[in-house]
Amino acid sequence: MPKMIVSIDGVVIKEVQLTKDRTTLGRRPYNDVVIDNLAISGEHAVFQMAGSDVFIEDLNSTNGTYVNGKAAKKQQLNNGDTVEVGKYKIKFVSEAVNEGFEKTMMVKSMPTSAPAPLRAAPASGTPSGFGPTTTSAPAQASIKVLSGAASGREVPLTKVVTTIGKPGVAVAAITRRQHGFVVHHVEGAGNPSLNGAPIGTDPVSLKNGDLIELAGTQMQFVQS
Repeated sequence: MPKMIVSIDGVVIKEVQLTKDRTTLGRRPYNDVVIDNLAISGEHAVFQMAGSDVFIEDLNSTNGTYVNGKAAKKQQLNNGDTVEVGKYKIKFVSEAVNEGFEKTMMVKSMPTSAPAPLRAAPASGTPSGFGPTTTSAPAQASIKVLSGAASGREVPLTKVVTTIGKPGVAVAAITRRQHGFVVHHVEGAGNPSLNGAPIGTDPVSLKNGDLIELAGTQMQFVQS
């Protein structure tokens, strides 16, 4: 089943399956894929499925839609093509893969086995790129939900990137790096907080027992 892997600055923030004939993308909350950024038009673009073929069509957006670096009005997508809207990159994958997502409303993980995912650069300064993490991995860690409907649920952080929050409201990303785990704000008007201090777009290191609050839900970072 075709899908889209959405990233910004080398960090994967969401993965969307193309299951409908039309999948809309834009800043407005009624879109199928919501990107809350002023560079994205309210109704920016649409992915259209015609049998096994998928087309991207720009909906007269202000800043345009680009495929592999070239402006596109309507274009068929091939496996591995990269669609660019604002600073966001959307990798189109047409091959079926094992998902491995954590099925919860609050936490969604990007599998290390996904084809060619974008990931953040490790602490050594190696440029961000494609592929799974190296074998040099930090200790085991998880996120424990302390409030809300999912209170008590604990989700292991075994993937490269785990996004937490509510799309279109507030989203943060926890990235697994060689030296440990970091968290940063991805999208949404409400900034997450770490131990009561606001989290910005710059990654902040996590330590055992840290409390994260996002979109009205409190979570705890647990590392063994």
